[in-house]
Amino acid sequence: MIKTTRRQALAFTAAGLALPGLARAQTSQQLAIATGTTGGVYYPLGGGLANLLSRHIPGMSATVEVTGGSVANNQLLGAGRVGLIFSQVDASVDGLAGNGPYRGRKVPVRAIAVLYTNRMQVVTTTSTGIHSIADMKGKRISTGAPGSATELMAFRLIEAAGLDRDKDFRARERLSPAESTNAIKDGKIDAYFFVSGVPTSAVTDLAASPGVTIQLVDHDQYVPSIIEKYGPVYFPEVIPAGTYPGQTTDNKQMSVANILGMREDAPAELVTAILQVAWQYRAELAQVHAEGRNFKLDSQKTAAAGVPWHPAAEAFWRAQGATLA
Repeated sequence: MIKTTRRQALAFTAAGLALPGLARAQTSQQLAIATGTTGGVYYPLGGGLANLLSRHIPGMSATVEVTGGSVANNQLLGAGRVGLIFSQVDASVDGLAGNGPYRGRKVPVRAIAVLYTNRMQVVTTTSTGIHSIADMKGKRISTGAPGSATELMAFRLIEAAGLDRDKDFRARERLSPAESTNAIKDGKIDAYFFVSGVPTSAVTDLAASPGVTIQLVDHDQYVPSIIEKYGPVYFPEVIPAGTYPGQTTDNKQMSVANILGMREDAPAELVTAILQVAWQYRAELAQVHAEGRNFKLDSQKTAAAGVPWHPAAEAFWRAQGATLA
């Protein structure tokens, strides 16, 4: 966790002040990185990033925090309990404004990098007879872990489909992806929502289970109405057939970008150092998870970031040749 009395993203000395030169930094510094559940993509990528930062920034000790996901990550950042977060854009946009689950508590989050696309996956099996969001009425479902952007996005999708999240389901659980997969295997739920990069281990686990044929439910038809109400942070995409074992058809779904975020008062030297390491060693992140390959220069767009850039990040990406427009 971050040792600071001023709620900065990270102190660069034990006294809480930024050192003027990173190359001369020799004191021990800690950086907590908020990721997500162990069954998603944030956690392994966060572990890979923590390893890189600890190896290549003098005196740095970076660690990952298992969390409920994007909403919880932004809340932790706002409270000064972590210094770097993985987040869906929609969760950070709401956090910046203090909307929804943030209950008026605005988060001073700033984007430092756009990573990869998070895809909404509505997961069930062929035995349930669920082929659409409407078919989920009266079924037992999970809308994701508390504090996750999965839950936020699931609620918006359910609303767009004309269903009531509190009245139209036989049961609605709030499970992590790994817990959701186990619950389907055990016959305790019929379907679940999960937003992540692909492939993700929890869905792969279910798809590879003996006697199970996975079904990913199409829902791209609801994207326009969701954008109309919540803003242009979502877009339609396709999860190609064969992404998961037994997936025989393309899945037309809703996506949102992911960012790395820090507080607006994070020291510029720290932001620059993190980006220098992450960008220089991005090939190693790609070895940790396939979504690491989608950390690209042409993804660094202001519209994709959703929230304002940290000034040091904006300067870094412009120096790399990104247009940001």
